[in-house]
Amino acid sequence: MAGSLSQFSSSMAILALLLIATLDFTAAQTGVCYGRLGNDLPPESDVVGLFKQNNIQRMRIYNPDPAALQALGGSNIELTVGVANEDLPSIAASQSNADTWVQTNIKSYPGVKFKYIAVGNEISPLRGESSQYVQYVLPAMQNIHNSISSAGLGIRVSTAVDMGLLGTSYPPDAGAFRSDVASYINPVVGFLAKTGAPLLANVYPYFAYVGNKAQIDISYALFTSSSGVPMPGGVTYQNLFYAMVDAMYAALEKSGGSNVEVVVSETGWPSAGGDSTSVDNARVYNTNLLQRLQSGTPKRPGKAIETYIFAMFDENQKSPEYEKNWGIFHPNKELKYPIKF
Repeated sequence: MAGSLSQFSSSMAILALLLIATLDFTAAQTGVCYGRLGNDLPPESDVVGLFKQNNIQRMRIYNPDPAALQALGGSNIELTVGVANEDLPSIAASQSNADTWVQTNIKSYPGVKFKYIAVGNEISPLRGESSQYVQYVLPAMQNIHNSISSAGLGIRVSTAVDMGLLGTSYPPDAGAFRSDVASYINPVVGFLAKTGAPLLANVYPYFAYVGNKAQIDISYALFTSSSGVPMPGGVTYQNLFYAMVDAMYAALEKSGGSNVEVVVSETGWPSAGGDSTSVDNARVYNTNLLQRLQSGTPKRPGKAIETYIFAMFDENQKSPEYEKNWGIFHPNKELKYPIKF
């Protein structure tokens, strides 16, 4: 009997460890974007503390803010740091400028656990506010990568794109980049395939849903559909998020990037200020999202989806109104709704 009890106890201990490992693995796949366009946000040290208290192990910031980087030192939080769009022309112009950027913003913070450098955010020939930077993205990525490699740092260099680059996204297997962005995105994909870096993609079922409510049921966008959507070929997609990620994978495959991973660098649902926005919809989307990242998509079954929720806080200096209301926390550091990482 004593031996049986001992074996039972050992088995239960192993199961408990496996459960903890599974929970930790799920948490490790998840980060939160720390946007800073608000005049009422808490100090950077408090923000880092909030990440740690809530088991948020990864962070994305959009520029190398010194106060944020200083606060992150020694925290063990994995960081994606952005190169601001407006800095790309200078970095693309010379290796020396890239070396200076890396020295100032990466090497000067040895206590920060850098994971990715996002060279530009949502730069596209189709977006008036960012099209001027298209020609600088690839050379800036190359120069930053050279600096990182020369320094012996294991930080991967990528760029963050929006889903508007896709000309076809339904069904997901037919996903393909638009022909009028091919000259921009294909060389970027080639660079990522060569260096082993992922493509960072901002994936928003919210915008897909509100832009096509006649064809998309909100339950499909919020992960609450009971039946999913059958696709030609027999695959049923249970949610729009999986479908959008797989459409990006299909586009990468058609552009020579079959080995390029998709990291979801932004996703979320606004809690106020626009069509179909509510605290409950935001809660349902983000809590269901966290439960579905480990299982992978139909194109990548079993491969956890590294994902960054947008955003940590509401940002009151953004517009239009719905852009202010993506936070999972209020600026006073109170959770907007229950959520566990």
